[in-house]
Amino acid sequence: MQAADHGLYTRGKYRLEWDRRRDGSLRSPFLQIVWYDPAARRLRSRSTGTEDVQQAENELDAFYLKRERGQAVCGTCGQPLRAGARHLVTDAIADYLVAREGRSSIGSIKPRLAHVTAYLTDTDRLATACEDLDEDWIDAFREWAMEVPIVSPTGIERERTPGTVEASVRQLAAAINFAHGRKDTLFPAAFAAKPPAEVSRTPSYRADIPTLARMFRYCVDPEMAEGEGPKVLERRKRERAQLHRFLQISVATWARPDAAHDVNTDREADQWNTNARALNLNPRGRAQTKKYRPIVPIPRQLAPLLDANKGFYVSVDSVRKAFEAMQDAVGLPRSGEGGLKLIRRSMAHLARQRLGERDWIEGQVMLGHRRPSTSDTYAPFDVGYLAAALRTIEGIIDQIVECVPMAYQMPFV
Repeated sequence: MQAADHGLYTRGKYRLEWDRRRDGSLRSPFLQIVWYDPAARRLRSRSTGTEDVQQAENELDAFYLKRERGQAVCGTCGQPLRAGARHLVTDAIADYLVAREGRSSIGSIKPRLAHVTAYLTDTDRLATACEDLDEDWIDAFREWAMEVPIVSPTGIERERTPGTVEASVRQLAAAINFAHGRKDTLFPAAFAAKPPAEVSRTPSYRADIPTLARMFRYCVDPEMAEGEGPKVLERRKRERAQLHRFLQISVATWARPDAAHDVNTDREADQWNTNARALNLNPRGRAQTKKYRPIVPIPRQLAPLLDANKGFYVSVDSVRKAFEAMQDAVGLPRSGEGGLKLIRRSMAHLARQRLGERDWIEGQVMLGHRRPSTSDTYAPFDVGYLAAALRTIEGIIDQIVECVPMAYQMPFV
């Protein structure tokens, strides 16, 4: 496309243009609808199929109503086909939450959509319909959202990141598309969330082995303040026992934090296979999601602990609060660089250095980034399953235990 034909029709971000070559000659005899696509970061166009300006304006009007206002229009006269049939965003969200209640991701879905509902309430827009949402509406939501801090249950505030806001945008699009699939609204979402690479920065900090050892030492050998006795020390170990278990399972399996909390050695969970020394990070009855949970080999240091365990290995809902206290005590970075995923990221970094690129495919399987084929599902019961990754993990744990001998003994209970 060359310079815009400014004298032609414009509506919103859409305008009419002739598609011209560099020398000014027409590439197509038909007028084009041209607009900027922020998701693709480029101009896009669509032919009107006519060279008549008035008819092309009607085509642009119909295209605008369909894309930006969610209205069906008559192909002949350009008038809306359905007046007054509006499906509220709040209804779409409510229906979507009911439909997704049984999913393991519902704990993330609810707060993301709750943020949208808060925006509708705060800005007096509860009467907003799905067809009202366009890129301009979403931009206004983004601006509002960035000014609203995240408040923890304990009252601690932190800034909301662009990645968190886009998670709400992405979930809202899913809710509207769900409503469209049910035929509650005529059209799917007329907006798109920004790609993660544009709004999120992958944490760069990785813990080395001495730092991992300090985390274990924090749990099994807590420092004593002057005047404190053995009972205080025992109580502190007991309070940190679940964090200790989380560290053990996370280092050994590279599991995501939610998967580490879900490890259950009871037979009904069908996770721990003591004979094969393999752990299925996905419990029986839980459907796999995009964040695939693999079967992983268990290092010799952890296997006896799983054999001796009953029920959930980490028996609390979350060790986040204990982990954050450890971050300050050990000197781990904040601002998104630390957190529960730090163990997973650090183990992947340490293992990749040791495995080399040839064997890194085993690391990808450990992380759940490479799904096995049907025939591969039998491999976890073979002694050679992920052998290189297993040797590497056992070597890293040996180095941790050399620094902290109690690191892979049964946590204080």
